[in-house]
Amino acid sequence: MILTDQQILEEMAKGTILVEPFNHACLGTNSYDVHLGRYLATYRDEVLDARQHNEIEVFEIPQEGYVLRPETLYLGVTLEYTETHAHVPFLEGKSSVGRLGIDIHATAGKGDVGFCNTWTLEISVTQPVRIYYGMPIGQLIYFEVKGGITNYYNQKVNAKYNKRTITPVESMMWKNEW
Repeated sequence: MILTDQQILEEMAKGTILVEPFNHACLGTNSYDVHLGRYLATYRDEVLDARQHNEIEVFEIPQEGYVLRPETLYLGVTLEYTETHAHVPFLEGKSSVGRLGIDIHATAGKGDVGFCNTWTLEISVTQPVRIYYGMPIGQLIYFEVKGGITNYYNQKVNAKYNKRTITPVESMMWKNEW
């Protein structure tokens, strides 16, 4: 079951959901709108290697905006820091963003219970488009969890994305043992 606006507010009052900064105007019927943070990143190398640490170059979105280009993967970040201690958060793109040809995630739209951080966005575009710091970029929806939890993300020893950040985070696939 997806939480409604009233349920999201109730969970925030209980401390099981946190959104910083919070703006009541961003609360939808059953979602919360998140915004593009100040930083983007691109990978340094043209060919990425899943077994190697692929380094990124982080840069600030200028006031006049930044033009995203097709055939480049951009890592973005949400302005909002979130914590979700009792629900499964999903990040979806806003339809207005999709109608500009912007995809905000390739595969990582679901968070784990216990995820506490900003969200790194995997941004790609179908044609050149100018984006801006602070623009609405996505919406968080929260699903109820059925059953107990023993393995919260923020308590996992091997969790790769627990360090609080305001910049995008590159893939940590190379840390996996396989």
